[in-house]
Amino acid sequence: MAVKHFRAAKPPESGAHVALVAPAGPLPKSEELPRAQENTRTFGWEPIVGAHAMERVGYLAGQDRDRLNDINLALRDPKIEAIWCLRGGYGVMRILSAIDYDALSRAPKAIIGYSDITALHAAVQRKCRLVTYHGPHAREALTDFSRDSLRRAVVEQADSCGVAPNAREINAGVAEGRLVGGNLAVLSALCGTPFAPDLTDGILILEDINEPVYRIDRMLQQLKLSGALNGCRAIVFGACVKCADDAGGGGRPFDEVLGEIVHSLGVPCLAGIPVGHIDEQWTIPLGAIARLDTSNRSLTVTSYTS
Repeated sequence: MAVKHFRAAKPPESGAHVALVAPAGPLPKSEELPRAQENTRTFGWEPIVGAHAMERVGYLAGQDRDRLNDINLALRDPKIEAIWCLRGGYGVMRILSAIDYDALSRAPKAIIGYSDITALHAAVQRKCRLVTYHGPHAREALTDFSRDSLRRAVVEQADSCGVAPNAREINAGVAEGRLVGGNLAVLSALCGTPFAPDLTDGILILEDINEPVYRIDRMLQQLKLSGALNGCRAIVFGACVKCADDAGGGGRPFDEVLGEIVHSLGVPCLAGIPVGHIDEQWTIPLGAIARLDTSNRSLTVTSYTS
């Protein structure tokens, strides 16, 4: 069982004010903001759009100070009950050191997003020990599958995962631990920083996109060499979208590379669960307790406090 105490924010109820912010990359299309607002309303929440949500400075959604200001205003505003990130991309790492973690600790709020938002999840877990939600961005066209899992996680604080019949058993076994992780590239980039997540007693959830297998290999090795994986209890890989196994000169199968790591650690592993840059995805309550059983390809959330 996880050794560190985590807590979850009060679930946002109907009428809750939910901040829509862009802490990383900009929205590519103007119609994505209205869709994000409508997605928010379908949960019965009232969308509050960050002042700089539509700005763009190259690959960033505005200047660092402006993206930071939108987050901190939402964290400090007692009327805001949750923060739903509009998209990922890149940019959260640039503002991690100035986020108001004290305000979040005093008044916990649900934080939702994935991909580059992994950096925010990791920092909040380190600084506040709060459950946050690795789930679809507000701008996305939500499928019924994704919407249902998001509701079960954020609103009901129930099991938002389940059986993944198409998942691949990389190393057999059963494990129980605290859900940690997110985007592999972001997690490896956080190594050596004060914001790297503690993977001790964790079921490590991973996903990525546009990374050839040799880079996946390198990032997994970085986590291993840093010692970050020493106390890990299991690894569960979601989708690795457009992760070609023939780049870098000579291909190697993805499952073979992943298998090397988990066999060396002696931990159970599944690959191919519905998490990542895909239309139908589970919302993972990072910080919650879960049970992995590779024999029936299931990941079950058992508690939102630990």
